[in-house]
Amino acid sequence: MSRPRVVILGAGPAGAGGAWQLARQDRAEVTVVEANAAVGGNAGSFEWGGQRLDFGSHRLHPATAPEILEDIKGLLGDQLLDRPRHGRIRLRGTWIHFPLKPFDLLLRANKRFAAGTLIDMVKKGLPGVKDEGNTFASVLEANLGSTICRDFYFPYAVKMWGRDATELSAIQARRRVSAGSFTKLIGKILGALPGLKKPGAGRFFYPKRNFGAITEAYAEAAEAEGATFLMSTRVTGLEATDDGWTVTVRKGDEEQILEADYVWSTIPVTLLSRLVATPPPAAVTAAAEAMRFRSMILVYLKLPVAQFTEYDAHYFPGANVAITRLSETKNYCAATEPRDSTVICAELPCSQDDAYWEMSDAELGTVVAEALGIAGVPLPAPPSDVLTRRLTHAYPIYLNGYEEHFQVLDDWASALPRLLSYGRQGLFAHDNTHHALAMAYAATECMNEGEFDLGMWADYRRDFEKHVVED
Repeated sequence: MSRPRVVILGAGPAGAGGAWQLARQDRAEVTVVEANAAVGGNAGSFEWGGQRLDFGSHRLHPATAPEILEDIKGLLGDQLLDRPRHGRIRLRGTWIHFPLKPFDLLLRANKRFAAGTLIDMVKKGLPGVKDEGNTFASVLEANLGSTICRDFYFPYAVKMWGRDATELSAIQARRRVSAGSFTKLIGKILGALPGLKKPGAGRFFYPKRNFGAITEAYAEAAEAEGATFLMSTRVTGLEATDDGWTVTVRKGDEEQILEADYVWSTIPVTLLSRLVATPPPAAVTAAAEAMRFRSMILVYLKLPVAQFTEYDAHYFPGANVAITRLSETKNYCAATEPRDSTVICAELPCSQDDAYWEMSDAELGTVVAEALGIAGVPLPAPPSDVLTRRLTHAYPIYLNGYEEHFQVLDDWASALPRLLSYGRQGLFAHDNTHHALAMAYAATECMNEGEFDLGMWADYRRDFEKHVVED
C-alpha cells in the first residue's frame, strides 16, 4: 500500500517532531508548511547581538519521556548539555533561590512570608474538608493558603494572563501549577536535599547552540528521511475532498496547491476554524472568538559586560515590576563568548491593545531598565542596543467556562475527516516542549498502514489531560 501524503501545518516541536517520526518510520510522505523563515516557532532560536538567542526562557526538563530524551540525545550528541538550575525569585523584597532550596528558604525568606506560610500549612492540616471551588484562586487558596497566593500566585496571574485570579478556571491551577499543594511543595523543596534528590532534580538539558537546536535537529533529520519543509510559506485555505484535503499555500506572490490524504495542524485551533473552506457552524465561530491567548513582548538588551548576573533566570511575581521573568542565555549554555557583551531577555506579557504593544524598541528598553531598578537589579550600564520580538499567541488564557468553548471547537475539529489538531496551540494547552513532542510521537503511533486510529488517539488525549507544566 502506498504511503499516505501528510501535510503538517507548523514547524514547531510538534510539527517537526511529527515529521521526523512519520518519515523515519516510513509511515507517510510528509510536507511541512511553516510561515516563518526558521523552524521552532516560540521554541526557536535566532542570531542577534553576536549571540544565539531564544524566544524567552526555555529548558528541556528531565520529565521528558525516556524515548524522546534518547532521540534528542541521539540527534544532538555532545551538543546537549546537562545543566544545574540556578535561578531566583523576588518575594516581598527578598531574593530566594528558584527552584526552592531548604537552607536558602531558612536563611533568606522574608520572615513574615515564612510565618504566614507556616500558619497556612498548620491550618491546612486541621480536620475538615476544604472546598476547592472552581476557580484558579479558590483551588490554590484551598491548597496553599493565602500567604503564597497573595504574594506570588495571584499577582503573577494578573501579569501572566491579564486577569484576576478569580476570573481564571480551576484547570489553570491544576495544569499550570506543579506545586499546587503543600505536600507537593514540600516534596519539591526536600527533593533538593542530598540523599532525597530524584534523578534530574534541580537540573535541565540545554543545547550548546540554544534551545532552537532541538527543533532544528528534528527538522534536519526529517529532511534526511525525505520530508519536505516549505519555509516562509503561509496556509491560506483548506478544502476537504472525497479522500483528503486540498491545501492552498502562498509564498510571496506565488500560490501552490498541495494534495493531502491527511492534514496535521499544530497552528492555533482558533485560526484553523478560519482556514477551512466550508464555514463552520455559528456556534464554532462564536467559541473561537470567545477563546483568548495572552500575547507577549520579548525585550532583548545588549549590555557591554561579559555577564549580567550569575543566574540563568529571575522571576518577578510582584505587581510593582512590569516584567515576569528575565533570562540570560549565556548562563543557560555556559557560554563565555562574546567576552565583551551579554544579552538579557525580559518577558513582558500583555494584550495587543495595551500601550506596550505600540511602544518602540527604545521605549520598551526603558520600561525594562526601570523594572529592574525597582526590583533591585539595576543595569550595570546603558544597553548598547535593544531588540524586541512580539508573540501573538504566547499563552492560552483559561477563563472561567473556557472549557465549554474549547469543547465546541475541539468537537468540530475532531469531526473533520482526516484532519488532526494537536500540539500546544492545536489543543489550547500550556504544555512544555517535551509534552508537544509526546503528542507528535503519539500521533505517529496512531498512523498505521495509511489509516489513522481515532480510538488510539482518544486514549492518548486522555493522557494529555494529565500534563502539568514544569516551571
